[in-house]
Amino acid sequence: MMKNTFRKYHRQIATLFCLPIFFTALTGISITIAEKWLHQPELAAIFTSIHTFKIFKFDAILPALNGLALIGLVTTGLSMTGLFTQHRQPR
Repeated sequence: MMKNTFRKYHRQIATLFCLPIFFTALTGISITIAEKWLHQPELAAIFTSIHTFKIFKFDAILPALNGLALIGLVTTGLSMTGLFTQHRQPR
């Protein structure tokens, strides 16, 4: 029963935050590629402003929400695995 509750919350969090988290991951990878592989600091600076959501004026709240969403996804995901449940010993 509890697993279904966590599954519901996990689905809601994932639906709400899949695009911002994917966007953050994609731009984070792009920063590294632009800086380290392509040696383009100007392009890396653009990706950094997008990555921190500064370009969209959400830089004060959205990174914190992304972090909280990831913590929620990890918590609900781990709880659904059954790793932390006590297994009954057969008699």
